[in-house]
Amino acid sequence: MRRLILKYPCAYQWPILLALAIFAASGTQHLATPELGFEFSKDKLAHFLVFGLLATSILRTPKLQNCSTGSMLIAALITSAFGACDEIRQSFTPGRSVEIADWVADTSGALVAVISYSYWKRYRHMLEWQLPKQRRIRQRSILTKK
Repeated sequence: MRRLILKYPCAYQWPILLALAIFAASGTQHLATPELGFEFSKDKLAHFLVFGLLATSILRTPKLQNCSTGSMLIAALITSAFGACDEIRQSFTPGRSVEIADWVADTSGALVAVISYSYWKRYRHMLEWQLPKQRRIRQRSILTKK
């Protein structure tokens, strides 16, 4: 696993950065949520979307990228476990409480995301787009000069 991380460091940075952002946000007392214009639990929708994104970014790592049933299950379980730990952590934050419904939204978002990513080719293609070749070459040359 360590060789994979050293070989593909960028592939692992997104799930880690997203998990850190979730960790930081869940430690705050009051989170601002946008007004969406319809009656729905914004909190549950945010949990569903953010943890779905986390599961997708985990599934896109080189170790799980084959999108097999086992890979999908591992990505969803990691995300679900992180969501459960996040809910428990919130119990130590003043003004926040543990809600099983949040964990259900986390896990549901993870499951829907990994299934969508694995079976919906257009969605996967949208996430896998690459920069045009000339721009990739320019960025690579800029990075190697540093």
